[in-house]
Amino acid sequence: MLIPVILSGGAGTRLWPVSRSAYPKPFMRLADGESLLYKTLDRAMAVADGGHVLTVTGRDYYFLTRDEYASHPHADLDKLPFLLEPAGRNTAPAILLAAQYAISHISPDAVLLVLPADHLIRALDTFAADVRRARELAEDGWLATFGIPPTQPETGFGYIHVGAAIAGREGSEVAAFVEKPKRELAEAYLAGGEHLWNSGMFCFRADALLAAAAQTCPEVLAAAEACAAGAIAQESPVEYAREAFLAQPDISIDYAVMEKAARRAVVPAAFDWSDIGSWKAVSDLEAESDEHGNRVRGQAILVESANCYIQSDKRMVAAVGVNDLVIVDTDDAVLVAHRDRAQQVKLVVDRLRADKHEAAAFHQTVYRPWGSYTVLEDAQDCKVKRLVVKPGHVLSLQKHHRRSEHWTVVRGVATVRVGEKIFALHSNQSTYIPIDTLHRLENATTEDLHLIEVQCGDYFGEDDIVRLEDRYGRVARS
Repeated sequence: MLIPVILSGGAGTRLWPVSRSAYPKPFMRLADGESLLYKTLDRAMAVADGGHVLTVTGRDYYFLTRDEYASHPHADLDKLPFLLEPAGRNTAPAILLAAQYAISHISPDAVLLVLPADHLIRALDTFAADVRRARELAEDGWLATFGIPPTQPETGFGYIHVGAAIAGREGSEVAAFVEKPKRELAEAYLAGGEHLWNSGMFCFRADALLAAAAQTCPEVLAAAEACAAGAIAQESPVEYAREAFLAQPDISIDYAVMEKAARRAVVPAAFDWSDIGSWKAVSDLEAESDEHGNRVRGQAILVESANCYIQSDKRMVAAVGVNDLVIVDTDDAVLVAHRDRAQQVKLVVDRLRADKHEAAAFHQTVYRPWGSYTVLEDAQDCKVKRLVVKPGHVLSLQKHHRRSEHWTVVRGVATVRVGEKIFALHSNQSTYIPIDTLHRLENATTEDLHLIEVQCGDYFGEDDIVRLEDRYGRVARS
């Protein structure tokens, strides 16, 4: 039984300011309006047996991911179980936990197809054909990976040295996994024709993977087994205890298993593939350019400029007399970088994190399980937000020690609790919540609720939220 395993998360560094740690690359929307996560689910469902797709993601991304899946017309959420990580880890723990869950909850004969959620593959028929080749190898007991024929001497990818062909199958043995090479070696790999890019996608029987892990990394497997046994919830969404989860070694599946296992195979991919690892890669996705090599998504005017990529969803961007630039404009941040140095955008995020700047993690619009809020003003004496609460959702019962709040309904009907009073608030009506007063906001209707929140006080951080009840399990979280 083929069960795709989607690995979704990320730090949100190289594609800042669109990708951020609270809204990383898998949730980025491409020019067609679909996210990378949505596209990954789409191709996973196309090859899954019985529609079963397993997703490993961070607890903070669960509601975002579930909502993205719910928007797919053919998704059956009952067949899309989630394993929720309490903190960032590496691929070996994630995949070993997925293998155990697949065997115990879906099928003892599970064949896993591991798919990172931040890759772009457009040739879906070709992808399905390559998956069939990898599955045949996996059912024979091979640990299969997909190798991408290199198109340039890329130094940002690992490589696979292709070994002898496997008799009766469309694949080859893996002679060796190779670290990211220096330029000269990458050029030699490209010229020699015996090396493929390591895609980070795999296909293997779940039991074969666990057996290989018992030989190559028994301490990693033991930690994963202990983590699974002590899970807070055993049914989807499965949550793992933080201490047991962090006791697992931080190691990739490549290092833990694939580099040392006995039966490793590689299928040369015929499908197109991009890991969209930089803004230069994003710019290459735009099909059309003007006569000067400029590519634009959104509104832009270019004067005597060449080979630039400009992305701006709302504001007009003008570029005059510049070449080879990437310009990305969002609501609260603008990136200007040379195309050839696009990989160094992650250094910007490092600086923002060192300065504890919110722009490293959050957009001006922040998504929550109940909907979203957009910061309209953030001053020393007040903070103004526009909240959108989805139908049937409710915010936590909470209070604040250092701020009061004023709520004004713009659209919809709010069910409001202030202290012990519960009442309806209609469009163009307001209420006031004093400091240290219990309050709750609910949308009991079938339409989105839009509300303006004005906070007054001396501190407006999210850690000044004391939750007493919460539908989304955040009582112990700030």
